[in-house]
Amino acid sequence: MTFSKPSWQAAAALLLSLAASVTLPMIAAGTSEPASGTYAAAIIALLIAAAIASFARLLSPLATAAVLFVGAHGAAWLLIASISGNEGMARTPYFLLLAAAWLLAWRCVAVLSALRPKAPQAKTFLRLLIPAIFGAWILILWEAVTRGAGIPFILLPPPSAVAAKLASSVPILAADVWQTIFKAVLFGYVVGCGAGFVVAILADRVAFLRRGLLPIGNMVSALPIIGVAPIMVMWFGFDWQSKAAVVIIMTFFPMLVNTVAGLAASGHMERDLMRTYASSYWQTLFKLRLPAAMPFIFNALKINSTLALIGAIVAEFFGTPVVGMGFRISTEIGRMNVDMVWAEIAVAALAGSVFYGVVALIERATTFWHPSVRGGRA
Repeated sequence: MTFSKPSWQAAAALLLSLAASVTLPMIAAGTSEPASGTYAAAIIALLIAAAIASFARLLSPLATAAVLFVGAHGAAWLLIASISGNEGMARTPYFLLLAAAWLLAWRCVAVLSALRPKAPQAKTFLRLLIPAIFGAWILILWEAVTRGAGIPFILLPPPSAVAAKLASSVPILAADVWQTIFKAVLFGYVVGCGAGFVVAILADRVAFLRRGLLPIGNMVSALPIIGVAPIMVMWFGFDWQSKAAVVIIMTFFPMLVNTVAGLAASGHMERDLMRTYASSYWQTLFKLRLPAAMPFIFNALKINSTLALIGAIVAEFFGTPVVGMGFRISTEIGRMNVDMVWAEIAVAALAGSVFYGVVALIERATTFWHPSVRGGRA
């Protein structure tokens, strides 16, 4: 067997595994120690085998990535299983092996990133797999460190506890999502973005609106949400309408400013060409300037997709019926139910990511001609 030049991640993982093997046990004495024997041997064997396999030229890059994937994630699973029932009792070898597994996962992602598959399905799969591995290791490290170091539950619960709370609270979370996202966020997002777009067209058409409204827009966009939200609650009541009003304020001006900037993005040569064709203002707007402004408009839509969710949740801190994501977070943190708070945060993050992803997919389908989209598909 011949060996290629080793990566520093695999070399460091190998050294950490060897260092852990001579400083066992992984868990403090006086506890039930399943890891002192079979667990420790299996973890070290997995890590050393994966590190050595990453050096061997007999394996293809895809096979190397597969071995690294199995070695890193298998070792991580065994580490977390070994600490179950012995939380807070981990010794230095436990953290050395955790670091070694993380380094091999890093190397796995590096190998996958270097692959250049020809099939479109394989490219799509890699684009999804690489960030999935990255995100999974955030959760793995969070779980392993909180359990191994015995971090108090009130400070940072492990992801497994958050997932258990989420699974047992589906009806409550569904009601909160319906109140916050499907009422306040979606209504405020559509109205705020739509109003910002229409006003931007008017400001482009009428010079005094453009010169007078944009500076005011920049000022209003800097208003703190914690100052606006209670006023909206006083004006529109405690139900979802006041939260939708906050979302409208937060999404209106980003759409206004970006659309006005986008309408000015078309070149002088293209405008002169439209004039030679005797095009009217509206013909030039719909056939030249709005298509050129689409990247700016979608940029505002993507920014607003996250601003809308944040605005609605924060607004619910200042008065709401006994339902809603912001209400649940503020109430449960007062009761010290931090697992429920993290469950709400996880649902909000997932909803925001899906919202952003839907807008991004629509952008790719609409602005397929733009160089940034063409370059992303190459």
